[in-house]
Amino acid sequence: MPNFDTMQAAVAEMLLQINTIKVQPSNPFTWASGWKAPIYCDNRKILSYPEARTFIRDSFVEVITEKYRGVEVIAGVATGAIAHGALVAEMLGLPFIYVRSEPKSHGLENLIEGDLLPGQKVVVVEDLVSTGGSSLKAAAAVQANGGDVMGMVAIFTYEFPKARENFAQAGVELTTLSRYQVLIERALAAGEITPGQMESLMRWREDPANWGRS
Repeated sequence: MPNFDTMQAAVAEMLLQINTIKVQPSNPFTWASGWKAPIYCDNRKILSYPEARTFIRDSFVEVITEKYRGVEVIAGVATGAIAHGALVAEMLGLPFIYVRSEPKSHGLENLIEGDLLPGQKVVVVEDLVSTGGSSLKAAAAVQANGGDVMGMVAIFTYEFPKARENFAQAGVELTTLSRYQVLIERALAAGEITPGQMESLMRWREDPANWGRS
């Protein structure tokens, strides 16, 4: 099996180096959910950096090869994981499909693009996991269309307690190339955040819906 501690630290370092992670506890971001957040992860930037893009692809391939032997199809979650999933499928020589967030509003009105045969074993590729809601919706779509979801792999997770609950309830195994705790520890060691900021970041993860509310 891959050394996950080493992999997670290396991926966290890479994310910091190419500035996919923005940390602003004193000037928080507002997520689409309405949550205030001291951190923002923009994994789409990875595609602009060939070395980082290749490293992520190879890390996914290593994990999938070791954990999900017998996988027959790679599924990417739209839109952030479509490119990563396609790169992984190409390396593994496997068919690729992707899952839309909503069915297409015209034509065939597909939710899943590509061919998925009943009973095929599928690994779902995601870029980022927050609460897990949209990620698990994609996995459920694959299952509803006859696929056998072996598990999900993602670049990064915020490690919210709610996400752990959601994945456990859905019975979907999640493996991530890096995670929140490792990232902020690397950021602290690199001097990119202060100990006080780290304390705020830890509080936020435990109760993101109410963090920053007066």
